[in-house]
Amino acid sequence: MNVEFINPFLSSLVNVLSTMANTKIIPGKPRIKKDEVARGDVSGLIGMISPQIKGSFSITFEAPLAIEVMFRMLGERPDGINSDVTDMVGEITNMVTGGAKRILADKGYDFTMATPVVVSGKDHTISHKSEGAKILMPFDSDFGKVHIEVSFDK
Repeated sequence: MNVEFINPFLSSLVNVLSTMANTKIIPGKPRIKKDEVARGDVSGLIGMISPQIKGSFSITFEAPLAIEVMFRMLGERPDGINSDVTDMVGEITNMVTGGAKRILADKGYDFTMATPVVVSGKDHTISHKSEGAKILMPFDSDFGKVHIEVSFDK
């Protein structure tokens, strides 16, 4: 997969968590993901399509990080993953994808985005509908991990 499709999501995630939740994340080493099991407790998944290419993006938070982000963004600290946390993950998925969409538009890709789907629970799965490889990128923070997955047909 072309790195020009991955980097906009990485930089957008770092920017959104930094500006919206005052949370610093440190990128790990990307790898190809071979299964559909999420690497965390709550995931947002969104499809993207342009005349040239289609793909999808997901973001998965470990519960402690999702709860901390919720606290930093909204001043509420839930006891666990609840509907407010899943709503927040959906919004973060939209914000990150929107940021990446703007960067990709500057490169000539005019994407339409679907409505994000949020899934939570231990060992939940994420199904990307594109035919390309799934790139898994881990990030560390003081409160846990967040992983993004990017998959495009090219």
